[in-house]
Amino acid sequence: MANSSSGESVLSRIVRIVGSFDDGKPGMGVAAIARRAGIPLATTHRLVAGLVDAGWLEHQANGEVLIGLRLWELVNRNSAVLGLRQAAMPFMEDIQAVVHQHTQLGVLEGDEVLFLERLSSRGSVVNEARVAGRLPAHVSSSGMVLLAFSPRHVQESYLRRHDDGLDAAQLRRDLAGIRQAGYAALTGQVVEETTGIAVPVLAGTGRLGAGRPVAGRPVAALGVVVAAGEENIPAIVPALMTAARGLARAVGQVVPGTGRRT
Repeated sequence: MANSSSGESVLSRIVRIVGSFDDGKPGMGVAAIARRAGIPLATTHRLVAGLVDAGWLEHQANGEVLIGLRLWELVNRNSAVLGLRQAAMPFMEDIQAVVHQHTQLGVLEGDEVLFLERLSSRGSVVNEARVAGRLPAHVSSSGMVLLAFSPRHVQESYLRRHDDGLDAAQLRRDLAGIRQAGYAALTGQVVEETTGIAVPVLAGTGRLGAGRPVAGRPVAALGVVVAAGEENIPAIVPALMTAARGLARAVGQVVPGTGRRT
């Protein structure tokens, strides 16, 4: 795709425009999009108009611009995570019927946990993990369990990128303890009054638990968020592990990105 006078491709600018939307800014004026994307206003107007014509963005009556229905349709038709979300839903519903708080599915994306799905009940505790939202890996039980079961080089790379704000020795001990236990439980890390509990969904594995987790590639984390002080670890962790094993088997039978079974 042709470059701008600055040498930047039009495609990269479109990516920055679409990426300027997040759960804190679901709708913005074109000027705000230009500021967040770091693109001249006139260029932003032109590109936004083209994206609106394509259905990737939508103009609202108040002048704000939102992510368009066409982009949502394309993502949900072809996304590589669609099969994982579909496979996880029955297991998440079973867990949610037990905890009556929050049940969530996350994957490790760079240095963050990207949450693909969340089920909540009326009156649930506060939960900062939102669908399509992200949290730093080391503050989330889902992130910590994904790091703990990732290869050593992934852990060490994470520590190098965050060596100015983390106690590396303590984080290594925490990850080792999580791997030994088979689950992560963090209280007050994201919201003071809550505890997150998560287990890994391990591809190509048999059993996990009883302090003897087996080797495998973590494809996702399955977790819950409950009120601090009301955690029932002996009940929640086995239920999560059972669901994670079932999901691991189901994921192995799904064609990536299609939701179809082999």
